[in-house]
Amino acid sequence: TESKYHRHGGSLKTRSTELGSAVTGSSLTTVLPASTTVKKSIVLSSESRKELAKQAKATKEERRAQIDGRYRYLISRLADGIDLSEQQVEETIISDDKFQLIEQFFAPSGLKKLLFFYQDVLQQKLNASSRSDVSTNSLPQKKLFITMGSTEDFTGICAFFLRTSDEVITASNVSQEVNFGMLDCTNGNILQGLEFFLSQIMIPALKSQQDWGAVKEGLKNSQIQEFLYSVDKFVGTLSSSRQNIEDKIQLTKVDIDIYVRNLQNPSDYITAG
Repeated sequence: TESKYHRHGGSLKTRSTELGSAVTGSSLTTVLPASTTVKKSIVLSSESRKELAKQAKATKEERRAQIDGRYRYLISRLADGIDLSEQQVEETIISDDKFQLIEQFFAPSGLKKLLFFYQDVLQQKLNASSRSDVSTNSLPQKKLFITMGSTEDFTGICAFFLRTSDEVITASNVSQEVNFGMLDCTNGNILQGLEFFLSQIMIPALKSQQDWGAVKEGLKNSQIQEFLYSVDKFVGTLSSSRQNIEDKIQLTKVDIDIYVRNLQNPSDYITAG
């Protein structure tokens, strides 16, 4: 029996060793292709990034070729209003995903407004010590970008262009057909920005307006006077609303424990009161 046991044991040991070798060989066979696949994926990823960069550069150059007098008018207004160079504004515009909105704005019966936000945006910063491409830090940086005005929070400056008619915008009529304005709502102070825009820019411009189209009397017309009065009243409402928000009452926190810890009977309550 011992002999058979040893023989079986030896046989089992031999088989287990052979099985282990087979498994080890199998695992090596599996690992090698995986390693090779990882290397290939890295190479492909790098090539994909280069291809995307190449396509992005080609797209920018195509857009740059489209820039004419109409675009130059927008670029110059933005550069003057936001205190950026025209070259910086041009690079920003041709790199923007919503570049096509500008052409839609110029088209006959096109978009009625074209909006740009200039505000802090979180920018991903790569960690130089990291071997991966995963960004590790987010830093707020000022950025100019085209927007529809409904998807991003408004926390900075809004530069806007408004059409005055449905005519096609050309290089010769852009200065007459397009109005430019700005709202400075830094830190989200939208009420203050709108109040300043209306009281310091729009109302003085309206009150100095001489040509009111079909209304020959101009500022002497009762309807125009009523309109200007309504605008003044609206600005006053904005101002009072802003002041109510800013000057809200802050109640001082009081430690009432010192007043109630020794209350024993009704006379103590009267004294505390």
